[in-house]
Amino acid sequence: MNTILMIEDERWVRTAIKRTVERTELPFTLLKECSNGLEALDWLKNNPVDLILADIRMPVMDGLTFVNQLRAIKQDQSVIIISGHDDFSYVQKCLRAGVFDYLLKPVEVDEMKACLEKWMKQRTRTVNPVPDYPLKDPEEMSSVERVIQLIKNKLPGDVTLTEAAAAVHLNPSYLSQLFKQRMNQTFVDYVIQMRMDEAERLLVHTSLRISEIAQRLGYTDLSYFSNTFKRIKGKSPSDFRKAML
Repeated sequence: MNTILMIEDERWVRTAIKRTVERTELPFTLLKECSNGLEALDWLKNNPVDLILADIRMPVMDGLTFVNQLRAIKQDQSVIIISGHDDFSYVQKCLRAGVFDYLLKPVEVDEMKACLEKWMKQRTRTVNPVPDYPLKDPEEMSSVERVIQLIKNKLPGDVTLTEAAAAVHLNPSYLSQLFKQRMNQTFVDYVIQMRMDEAERLLVHTSLRISEIAQRLGYTDLSYFSNTFKRIKGKSPSDFRKAML
């Protein structure tokens, strides 16, 4: 059974598309529904899926930005854009981004079936397994590298030194020394850097308010978040967003 992730901000549209997929009677099952691209990216960090159906216009993160971000994190699932806009410029941008197909709403059963069958044939011809970024053999993978992967997997949340040390079965003090020797910065500074990098990505690629980004990253004090961002990035979050726009 092939699994599908659907990204669509309107619930009734998700329901309609789900029924259309079911009526094709092809071996597909809807594994997860998300209301925007950012939510989908978060879910995909720890959940494999075969195929993605995505709307192109959504709040927070639209479909095209989602596809570009998906490729940036080295996820290679096929994406089918389902849009209510018959705009050739959208089609061009989607094709350049590497989407598998572009369907117009409302999608008829025959059209959906033809698209899914085409995807199945291509998948049969070309083996493209979904990467899950497995850890290397213990002899090749250091404790620090595993901790770095843990930090990345926990974003946008926080991870403590104690938690990281427990994950690699080391004493926290020893891990702290090991981390600083390997990375030339402390564990805490590295975590802050990664979180501010995530804040930068959200400022550039989403319409979330700065307060929402701070909350998303676990900062209850907006002023503290802004000061931390300015210390790392050289500008306040608002000034940074204005400069990028």
